[in-house]
Amino acid sequence: MMVPKGKKAEYLIINGVECEPCLTADHRLMLEKGEEILVGISIQMKALGVEKAIIGIESNKPDAIEHLKKLAAGYKGVSVEPLKVKYPQGAEKQLIKALINREVPSGKLPIEVGCVVHNVGTSLSVYEAVQKNKPLIERVVTLTGKTVKKPSNSMVRIGTPVSVLIEAAGGMPEDTGKVINGGPMMGKALNDLEAPVTKGTSGILIFTREETPRPPLQNCIRCAKCLTICPMGLEPYLLAVLADKKRLEECEAERIMDCMECGSCHYICPSGRPLLDQMRVGKARTGKMIRERAG
Repeated sequence: MMVPKGKKAEYLIINGVECEPCLTADHRLMLEKGEEILVGISIQMKALGVEKAIIGIESNKPDAIEHLKKLAAGYKGVSVEPLKVKYPQGAEKQLIKALINREVPSGKLPIEVGCVVHNVGTSLSVYEAVQKNKPLIERVVTLTGKTVKKPSNSMVRIGTPVSVLIEAAGGMPEDTGKVINGGPMMGKALNDLEAPVTKGTSGILIFTREETPRPPLQNCIRCAKCLTICPMGLEPYLLAVLADKKRLEECEAERIMDCMECGSCHYICPSGRPLLDQMRVGKARTGKMIRERAG
């Protein structure tokens, strides 16, 4: 947890927003491991040399806000801030803007505005690493869906196959259309249920066949809905075309690497354009080009 040379951290921001629908892993962590999370925050504050830590939690979690506020009263410099429910507020740049009204410049990290952003799960892991000498071997995973028999949050060993989680939740529903690794907005469909749980697996969602079909692909009607909804101020309709045509220099110039892959453009498009898919491919290709150029 090193601050780059020449930079100074002023705030430690803890992300307890969990703005994706369906996911509740961080919510349960805050309720059940609040004291440990706050100890982990104190350790991070000492390591970073900061005197202020802010825990941002959306106001649809009033029990977590109340619980952590009571606990934070005993920790110097730690405060809990309720936030308006707004997707994708869990992204670090949006969270910084919401909490301290500072904007991270394009292509830069939060330390440029004096911030370090970590998740509540990271804070728990810091506590366990320092106080218990325990490596990161498990995490909480949400497994849910409309027809799942036993939706739950489970503490899962990293490396556990997804199929084991599904069996523990009552088995695969007969009307399953897709199994999603992550949330409904930013998650990716799995094609192999033997895929392992990783440190970034926040949830496994089982969608029914009725929930999964994509709308028929139509021509872009230039309605600009994707432009107005993009939290990063990008032009998704343009970037999708540039990415599809492999015009990578233009993708870079139009700031495709700033895309956080929130899926808002994909969700709102009335023409059913696969904007998020095209942006992801474009980002991967543009990132490779930038790395090769630098190397």
